[in-house]
Amino acid sequence: MTAPDIASPIVFGAAYSVYVRIARLALEEKGVAYRLVEIDVFGTAGLGADYLQRQPFGRIPAFEHDGFRLYETGAISRYVDEAFPGPAVQPRTPKGRARVNQIISILDNYAYRTLVWDIFVERVRGPANGRIADEARIAAALPRAQTCLRAIEELMDGGAFLAGPALTLADLHAAPMFAYFRRAAEGADLLARHAALARWWAAMAGRASLAATRSPLEQAGA
Repeated sequence: MTAPDIASPIVFGAAYSVYVRIARLALEEKGVAYRLVEIDVFGTAGLGADYLQRQPFGRIPAFEHDGFRLYETGAISRYVDEAFPGPAVQPRTPKGRARVNQIISILDNYAYRTLVWDIFVERVRGPANGRIADEARIAAALPRAQTCLRAIEELMDGGAFLAGPALTLADLHAAPMFAYFRRAAEGADLLARHAALARWWAAMAGRASLAATRSPLEQAGA
């Protein structure tokens, strides 16, 4: 990928963020040069007024391209696919797009908090920061995680990717969540029980876009 120039897109957010990484993955897969401006929503300094003008709800990412400002990850990733040349990451057919959007909705509404906050953060990040894991929270989350994995795997219907035979925004939305989830022992065990999803993750983990957007919270040797 060439270096970003003055007209290149800018992603505002933190490299550790699942949703910032989703937007970056879309840019990487399209081969679009971009700039990441680090914004830490958990930082002690808080969010400045300039950022809140970009994102009034104080979430990340925000996005700008050639004077056009945008926030909400789904809007950003769809814009990237439609505004730039490169391989399409949305199907052409209404049914194909509906399936992609269905999986993204499952990930946003049911999987993200369960896989990332209830399991990864409790099992991995909490102890890394000196906090004892909430075992009850993890135990309560595992059946919900199982439901999420089973539902997504059923929608794969034998395809190599989550929404069919080709890479789509559904895969890019899921990958950062699974990258964290599998770092918890419970997550790795549950993923291993879903053969199609395990194969999907192995293929996704080897993509250059995943390597280029690697989270600083990921340990070496994924």
